Amino acid sequence: MDLRQQVVEVFGQHGALARHNPGFQPRQGQTDMALAVAETIDQGGVLVAEAGTGVGKTYAYLVPALLSGLTVLVSTATKTLQDQLYSRDLPGLIRALGVPLRLALLKGRSSYLCTHRLHSAQAAGDLSDARTAHMLARVVRWAQLTPTGDLAEMTDLDERSPVVPMITSTRENCLGTRCPDHRGCYVMQARREAMAADLVVVNHHLFFADLAVRESGVAELLPSVHVAVFDEAHQLNEIGVQFLGHHLSTSQLVDLSRDLLATGLQQARGLVDWTLVAGGLDRAARNLRLAGGRQALGRGRWTQEAPEGVSPALWHASLDSLADAAVLAEKALDTVSELGPDFVRLSERVGQLMGSLQRFRAPCATGCVRWVEWGTSLRLTESPLDIAGSVRGHWPVPTSEVSVPENTAAAGPRAWVFTSATLGDDAALSWFTEPCGLGHARTMRFESPFDYATQAAVYVPGTFLKPNEAGHLAQVTLLVAAAARRLGGRTLVLTTTLRGLRQIGDALREDFVASGDPDVLVQGEMPKRTLINRFCDSAASSGGVLVASMSFWEGVDIPGDALQMVVIDKLPFPPPSDPLVEARTQRLELEGRSPFNDYFVPEASVTLKQGAGRLIRTVEDVGVLVVCDPRLVTMGYGRRLLASLPPMRRLASAAEFEAVLDDLRKASTKGSWSA
Repeated sequence: MDLRQQVVEVFGQHGALARHNPGFQPRQGQTDMALAVAETIDQGGVLVAEAGTGVGKTYAYLVPALLSGLTVLVSTATKTLQDQLYSRDLPGLIRALGVPLRLALLKGRSSYLCTHRLHSAQAAGDLSDARTAHMLARVVRWAQLTPTGDLAEMTDLDERSPVVPMITSTRENCLGTRCPDHRGCYVMQARREAMAADLVVVNHHLFFADLAVRESGVAELLPSVHVAVFDEAHQLNEIGVQFLGHHLSTSQLVDLSRDLLATGLQQARGLVDWTLVAGGLDRAARNLRLAGGRQALGRGRWTQEAPEGVSPALWHASLDSLADAAVLAEKALDTVSELGPDFVRLSERVGQLMGSLQRFRAPCATGCVRWVEWGTSLRLTESPLDIAGSVRGHWPVPTSEVSVPENTAAAGPRAWVFTSATLGDDAALSWFTEPCGLGHARTMRFESPFDYATQAAVYVPGTFLKPNEAGHLAQVTLLVAAAARRLGGRTLVLTTTLRGLRQIGDALREDFVASGDPDVLVQGEMPKRTLINRFCDSAASSGGVLVASMSFWEGVDIPGDALQMVVIDKLPFPPPSDPLVEARTQRLELEGRSPFNDYFVPEASVTLKQGAGRLIRTVEDVGVLVVCDPRLVTMGYGRRLLASLPPMRRLASAAEFEAVLDDLRKASTKGSWSA
């Protein structure tokens, strides 16, 4: 039986999935996508598949990949999705299919305990914060029991905890084979398991970090893989741009200074004035931060010799001071490099710093864009405009005219699959394929099985101000307050800016606290998962309103009664003043293309579709989408954006909108409501 026949049988009414999951129902879109993946595996090549919410794309690519008997690499967007795929989806599917395979989970080094750095943190013993000291003690106890060293096992360890950088390594500070704990290194253990596995789960960040610096083990792994699958592929370009660029941050410099001082005092006290050397680096980093000015959070243009709004003389003086501090550190480390591997690695880090300084003191490379980013630290970045050029030679050449080599183990994956619920607003899925260098890939779209016409409605308020007019956010707040009270909470508000997040969140909280109505939760006040859990729990009481910005537009899955209204404050066009957006716009203009039609509208379309996708997550869900931007119905491009949304029923008036809210609240089950 060939692979396609096996796929049809597995997804059939009485197939393996139905036998092992009583709730399984065959879906034509899922079967069709699985057949397309099977064909790609059989014939070789590249498939770009957009699979609407509810298609079941995870099983659609996993089933043919597992049945093929070939080695497989699956990359997804986040570590959370990695863990879900590895711990939940794959074990159950392997049992259903009866295919005994070896699985491996491979993350970046910052996800694993570094026992050498843990011992160093214990030896330093200078923890003034009692909470940090308590958590470090918990890590020490856990370290004696963990088989994998994966920090995800410590569910009470917040990834933002100051303990994490103390007990994990980075590319900069890892000692590699020189480390005294190298034999028991959890990172190396994970890589060995990945090399021996039939299927390895990684994430996009790890994949691109490896393309950039060749240190994560993926480059070593890829040649032995026959099938490569990228789930949540819509994030590939932006993640790739982040990792394939060059960066230098003041926080990175402060970390180097701290490690230099700690290692020097522990292992070579008295041989060098480590306080002087480390202090010089620390002061230079802080002076660079001051030279960058006290700008608002975000990115700033850097098209001339200094960033926009920054004194060139002050900027270059701060870079010179940093270079002098690096030279002093280099000389100090040369005198003690033979004392241990920690000093060798520190010397290498100083050398890398000097290389970065040389790059950022020279003009920006052709085809790249440069900017500074203000936040808790100052970050200098030089980045390609997209990943197409950088991944050439790593992606396959996506054309049917290229034969697949016989020795696929040496040549790398013969089949590449890229999939997501949102990959573009045209048949060619060019929003995704062009920047990713996949212009000749086979593209397919598989529609959602949900009956959006009866499960959901969309409402665009007819009398709203335009988003750039004063009072627009106040109108959004008033609508949300009235609608959430009417519905009993169950509302997710998605904003396009942090300003909108704060203004709407503060105003709603002030309003609702006084009246004792729905609980208002605002992004940033607690971890994302905690916020979502609190929001879901609130459905059983007074209901909740969750106000969030861009990181909640995707990857948020709240099925059931907890969420029945999604409100979007305005159309999510990219900010034209962002340096990367500006550079992409200029490139399109030079090519004689329309930046608005070829970039801004497709970007807004994909993001809008992602946000709207938070509403309907199962065949039983019902709800209403509200887009508080009149341009969606008054401007010509609005029709294109509306067409990219699921085919929901349009509500023509405020009265219809209020009636829908009343029906939703009255319904005892979702299945009893009809839009």
